[in-house]
Amino acid sequence: MRALLADAATFARPPVSDFHVGAVARGATTGTLYLGANLEFSGETLSFTVHAEQSAVTNAWVHGEQGVDVIAVTAAPCGYCRQFLNELGTPVTIAINDATHTLAELLPSSFGPRDLGIEAALMAPADHGLRLAETDDDTDELVQAALRAANLSYAPYSRSYAGVALRVRDGRIFFGPYAENAAFNPSMEPLQVALSALNLAGGSFVDVDEAVLVQANRMHESATRAVLAAVSRATLRVINSKE
Repeated sequence: MRALLADAATFARPPVSDFHVGAVARGATTGTLYLGANLEFSGETLSFTVHAEQSAVTNAWVHGEQGVDVIAVTAAPCGYCRQFLNELGTPVTIAINDATHTLAELLPSSFGPRDLGIEAALMAPADHGLRLAETDDDTDELVQAALRAANLSYAPYSRSYAGVALRVRDGRIFFGPYAENAAFNPSMEPLQVALSALNLAGGSFVDVDEAVLVQANRMHESATRAVLAAVSRATLRVINSKE
């Protein structure tokens, strides 16, 4: 995992900080390794930044993993990332340089989902039963990808389930589910997850031709429009799902 960190960092896109971070997460069940890298979006608020640890975890998530047990990173995770990792239901070991630490060591006296009476965990299997209205196109592959992402999403605090799917010029589709956090601010919008997946596949944001947001309510629409407009000329279709 440490040997892959330099490769992971080559995917970093930090136009604001110029600080390249790479991360590698290991799937808790399969042992498969997943890269992650930080993303910053010029012209948008820094809160839209994707941290490398978030990128690696969501990379594992969208590829079907239900937890990660080890994360290696090129620099010590910031408090924001430690809080994000605290939402996982599996114990996590973090490798920094030649040392390893448990998340509990790096985040003592933590605040997390259990403090709010939440038993769910990020990356756990989920299907929220969202469906399309009869007027929506249920044969559209992009719409179906966004719907699957919304049903996978993790939003135990707001129940604002949402998913985004992107189609790029060569026809590939990338999707992202919403990932919520007990501290709220480390939550990841579904577009952030989808853009991270696209970036890690070697794609460019300007190649996004179409985007679909499926949401249980309207909480995600304005942020999705703002960030999408900052990185591409793609139009956004918004579909409000039914339960």
